[in-house]
Amino acid sequence: MQKISLLAIGLLAGLGASAHARPLTITDVATLSRIGSADVSPDGRWLVWDQRETDLAANKGRTDLWRLDLSRKGALPEKLVADPAKNESGPAFAPDGQWVFFTADKDGKNAIWRVSVGGGAPELVADQDVGGFRIAPTGDKLLVWADRPVGARSLADTKPEAKGGSGRTYDDYFVRHWDSWADGQRSQLFVLPLSAGKASGDGVPLVGALVGDAPSKPYGDGSEVSWSKDGKTVYFTLREAGRTEPLSTNLDIFAVPADGSAAPVNLTVANKATDTKPSVSPDGKWLAYVAMKRPTYEADRLVVHLRNLATGETRALTEAWDRSADSLTWSKDGKTLYVTAEDTGTGAIFAVDVAKGRVTRLTQGGTAGGVLATPKGYVYTLNSLTAPSDFYAVSGKGKPVRLTSVNRERLAGIDMPTVEHVSFAGANGDTVWAYVLKPAGLAEGAKAPMAFLIHGGPQGSFGDGWSYRWNPAVFTGAGYGAVMVDFHGSTGYGQGFIDAINQDWGGKPLQDLKAGFAAVTQRFTWLDGSRACAAGGSYGGYMTNWIAGNWPDGFKCLVTHAGVFDARAMAYETEELWFDEWEHGGPYFEVPGNYEKWNPVNHVTAWKTPMLILHGEKDFRIPYTQGIAAFTAARRRDVETRLVVYPDENHWILKPKNSIQWYDEVLGWMNKHTKAE
Repeated sequence: MQKISLLAIGLLAGLGASAHARPLTITDVATLSRIGSADVSPDGRWLVWDQRETDLAANKGRTDLWRLDLSRKGALPEKLVADPAKNESGPAFAPDGQWVFFTADKDGKNAIWRVSVGGGAPELVADQDVGGFRIAPTGDKLLVWADRPVGARSLADTKPEAKGGSGRTYDDYFVRHWDSWADGQRSQLFVLPLSAGKASGDGVPLVGALVGDAPSKPYGDGSEVSWSKDGKTVYFTLREAGRTEPLSTNLDIFAVPADGSAAPVNLTVANKATDTKPSVSPDGKWLAYVAMKRPTYEADRLVVHLRNLATGETRALTEAWDRSADSLTWSKDGKTLYVTAEDTGTGAIFAVDVAKGRVTRLTQGGTAGGVLATPKGYVYTLNSLTAPSDFYAVSGKGKPVRLTSVNRERLAGIDMPTVEHVSFAGANGDTVWAYVLKPAGLAEGAKAPMAFLIHGGPQGSFGDGWSYRWNPAVFTGAGYGAVMVDFHGSTGYGQGFIDAINQDWGGKPLQDLKAGFAAVTQRFTWLDGSRACAAGGSYGGYMTNWIAGNWPDGFKCLVTHAGVFDARAMAYETEELWFDEWEHGGPYFEVPGNYEKWNPVNHVTAWKTPMLILHGEKDFRIPYTQGIAAFTAARRRDVETRLVVYPDENHWILKPKNSIQWYDEVLGWMNKHTKAE
């Protein structure tokens, strides 16, 4: 195995040394300040963002608005709005740059407010309960989205009263999604007139007869809607509902008059795969968006496209670039698109030349995102395996300038692990990459037990980024060497590498994991491969279940979070059917052999490794019954097993106290089986 690079990531430089350095803990992570959504004033002077603080006693987070004067060297962030009774979020500047609009929730209602960027008392703009908003470039209209009954004629149409009895009734599938049961409501778009900072009326509906969610669910946001420059047209993403919805990735981009005078027009009807993230150029002439080619494949490559809004002519801008565009931001002069994409274990910003399609990488290590264009360049967030997000700015061709250190005091005196990025030969002789994190302060000649962490997706990557759920630095803080292999199917290595996992869930990925395990234990003599625990969530949880029956002598213990145990049951229980059916080549009843070939349930007789199983009861992606079934199988085999079920969590563990408990359970299990001699 060849050592490629040592990432001595210095994002925490300047935090100050301490004579009482200590390792990172999950309580540290759970209580860090978290940068959220942000905006920059049109003149580039002000940066405003929402920032979450954790109320551990109340077991929740709360958000305030902050601002930073970018025109003053050495300026420090300061609070702009901080009502302890509300969560202020989603700031957006009005076109005049003098006012910041935002949402604030109280008593279950999320209203729209504004505040002068210079400070002062917030003013109520619209008191309807909404999910989010976008201000028209002309400043005279407000686009909002909100959950309302299908066919709602205005924001005043609220959830209909129950007709008696608690039973839910359905006549077709997609009866539940992510963590919610279908209740007859959809996220819909409405436009309200805006004058002197006040919205009036209950809104003009825009989606018309279309049935679907705009923005999409569960992950859709404001990047799926865009205004025309003249404020007369709204562009939005929607997947039309119906019998095919749980089988379809066919999101389309629609155009609709902002006054609701005509029905939406589908601009991407010819493409039966995903089209999304519409973004109008500063001069109003072009619509940029990203599109996939293969229907029903949610991990296909997202290629940047440009549509001439006058002629309708469309061209693919990044067809020759073998990376998938995650986000789009126009430069102020309209000559460049700033695009974020995963690339070889990192998340980078790239500049795409609009005229020629030439792609240039702008950032290097870590994970960059949240790009905001300024008159002189751009602002963005950056985090890494050893540092949570902060803001940075680039002007012209200058170097990045760090703008914030929001967790300076909380992280002072905490020793972070050292990080190495290495490669080795995996399945088919292909180059496979891994991150290896060494605990701080490990004594010379000492060996650390291994936390062998397996990412989900499966089209995903642990990568060089900070996580509030699976955080490798917490494992190193507990004394483990953390190893993360980006096996076949991982993102950021080209579409062919991603596609290689299709119908091969337990094949090449397991070969890569075995090869990676052998490579890192040979290369890093401080790693103790004889005291290793494999842990993973989602697909990573599937893989630990697969390892239990197909690599039963590889680890001292296993940790399975929200993992697939029985592929047959999963095929009929999960909500987004397109995922499972693409991954296995069709529905179970047509190709049962494809599912059974890689089905962990078929190898239970080989199970013998102690297993911790964790699951959220509100998980509809991989229902919690999969976790219970795995627990039952292990107990019937007399395998040492522990089950932890969270009744208030979905596929992810999000509440602060639950996150702390989760790590206590996981590290306690690993300590029991890897640190005892």
